[in-house]
Parts: sequence; structure tokens; C-alpha cells
Amino acid sequence: MEPLHQFDNFETNAIRIQNERGEREHSTPIYFTSSFVFEDAEQARAMFADEIPGNIYTRFSNPNNNELVEKLCALEGTEDGIATASGMAAMFVSMASLLRSGDHVLASRSLFGSTHQILTVLLPRWGITHTYVDITNPDEWESNIQPNTKMIFVETPSNPALDVIDLEWLGKLARKHNVILNVDNCFATPYLQNPAKYGAHLVTHSATKFIDGQGRTIGGAILGTKELIKEVRFFARHTGPSLSPFNAWILSKSLETLAVRMERHCQSALAIATRLQGNPSITTVKYPFLASHPQHDLARRQMRLGGGVVTFELKGGIEQGRKFLNALQMLSHTANLGDTRTIATHPASTTHSKLKEEERMAVGITPGLIRVSVGLEHVDDIFRDIEQAIEASR
Repeated sequence: MEPLHQFDNFETNAIRIQNERGEREHSTPIYFTSSFVFEDAEQARAMFADEIPGNIYTRFSNPNNNELVEKLCALEGTEDGIATASGMAAMFVSMASLLRSGDHVLASRSLFGSTHQILTVLLPRWGITHTYVDITNPDEWESNIQPNTKMIFVETPSNPALDVIDLEWLGKLARKHNVILNVDNCFATPYLQNPAKYGAHLVTHSATKFIDGQGRTIGGAILGTKELIKEVRFFARHTGPSLSPFNAWILSKSLETLAVRMERHCQSALAIATRLQGNPSITTVKYPFLASHPQHDLARRQMRLGGGVVTFELKGGIEQGRKFLNALQMLSHTANLGDTRTIATHPASTTHSKLKEEERMAVGITPGLIRVSVGLEHVDDIFRDIEQAIEASR
């Protein structure tokens, strides 16, 4: 999909890539329609035959969805893409559209809980297998590539462990073995990191998180090469995980403020992580741009900033974790992240509760782990609430 016009800078592309105006409107309108009228029978035939571009049916495409995808392609540096109804629809479609029975997926062990369920429960129903490897151990990756390996799937930074993998190295590995590299870029967003620059064939997003940024809607995106997106689009067109025009409009408008929001999220997150170090109730604090992070140098090399998520481990384990959440006065306790409002969650009992205890421990989800998605409130107010909740939970 060729964007209508591209500019030199991220912020300008996020704001100025728009659909053609029909009534001289300054802001793109919402196209609430299930179908589109053809000028004549020949135009209808040509559109259905993919001989000419154009909107046919909103399940296939819609001006609002097109604008969102055009922006995301420009921001990620990809050739084409589709929008989906949710982030998990994007993750599933990016795999199911390209994998066949007998194929194998090599994946990082540290994944979001629902992605884990796709790999371990859903895809095996169709004879698609997987192997998990340690995101921080390069030796494990190549030794676990099999003759039938079709795809490598990773999150970086990972959810919620905040592990970082070398995308340049992984891109070279994927090219060497001729496998598809699929990177979930949800935590970093296009503003902080562009996996396609390092060789990723697909970049997937839960746009529900930082891309929306205000906890209003859900959506997803799959971006990548023209060749792969052609197959992805065929699958999505006939299975129907399409994003509504209204949600596409919201997400496209959200992209206009992504850069300024991410700057603030990251600035505050680094400040919070720095202040939490040394707290006597905490064993570890993890944030990609902290010097103590195991992949600190790598994170600074491939990311613009460290992201908006901080994790820390309470010494009192699961009981102190629950007391901490109950003691919060301002922070939200909800199943989301990337909001203007700061959110605290306890992954072991919520987002990753379906994993076995040994599976959680293998990816760093310890009983007392708290994940904080740092919002846009004043950093002093955020820290004050975290600090008082830690004190109250002792």
C-alpha cells in the first residue's frame, strides 16, 4: 500500500497522512457504511478482480482503515499492512494466515499470556508445533531451528519481563534459514523501535495499548512485506477480523499524538524506575534504560527510549503483591496498559494466570512481580502512590 504522501519526520507523517478529502474537511470523517457503490458494472468487475484499487465492502477495506494502515506503514517502514479488530486478532492472523499443518514456530519463551495460548492450545489443533527458547540466550535459537521451521515470533521488550532481544542478529538468523521473522512491537510502538529496519518480515501491534493511549478502544495491525501481507489480507478478508471504521478513526487520530505521549511515558517511567531502586521492600527493579537491566546497552542501541512499562519484585511475594494493589489510591488496577492513566497489575494472578507456575517462573513472572504502565499524570503523584502502597503492604 503506497501512502498518499510521506514526509521526512515521524511526527509529520503521523499527523499529515490522510485520505483524499471529499468535502474539503480538515479532519478525516468517519465512513460508516457496510458497502460502497460502483460507477458501473466494469468498475465492479475490475475491483473484484483486483485489477484496480477501491473500496468494495468494509470487511475488506474502508477509508478509515486505509488511512490508519497507511500511517502505520510509513511510521514502521513497511510496504503494506492490514488493521484488525484487536491486538490478539493481529497475533493470530499473522500466524494462521501463513502457517500450514506440519509447520513449526520458534518463539521466545517470554510472551503475553494469550499469545502463549495460541501457540500451545490453538495452533496444535491444526498440526502446527512450536519450541520456546530463552530470549536472552542466542545459542538456543539456531540450535532449535528445525527443517520445518516456518516462523520466528518474538516480543521485544517482552510482556511483562521486559527482556530485550537483538533484532539485528535475529534478522540475520531469519534470513540465513529463510524463515519469517514476526515481531510484536506493542511495548515499543513505531516511535521507539522499527523491527522492519532490522529484517523483520512482519510487525504486529496491539493498537489497544500505547497507540490508542487513552483506554478507549481495541484494535490491532499486521504490517510487513507486500508478498506476505497479500496472504494475510486474503485470510483476513474471508475470516472477518476487521476493525470497525470508528475504531480505525480513533486510532488514526491517536497516532497524531503518539510521539509526544511516548516521550512523556518514557521520561516518567525512567524516573520511577530510578527512584524505586534501593527501596528495602523491593528485590529487583527492571526497566530497559536502567543501567542494571541485563540488556541495557542493546536496548539503548535499538530503541529511541526505554518504553512506558516498569516492573519490580516485592519481597513479600504474592501476598504483598495483593496488599500493594489493594493499597493503591490513585493508580488504576485494570487489565490494560499504555493508558494516560497509570496502571498497576499483578501478572501472576491475572494476565499470565493460565500459565503453570514453572512456566511463569521460566519467564521471570515471579509471585511478587508488579507491572506498572506509567501514565501521563505528574511523575511525583505517580511515585507517591506507589511508595505509599509499598509501605502499606509490608
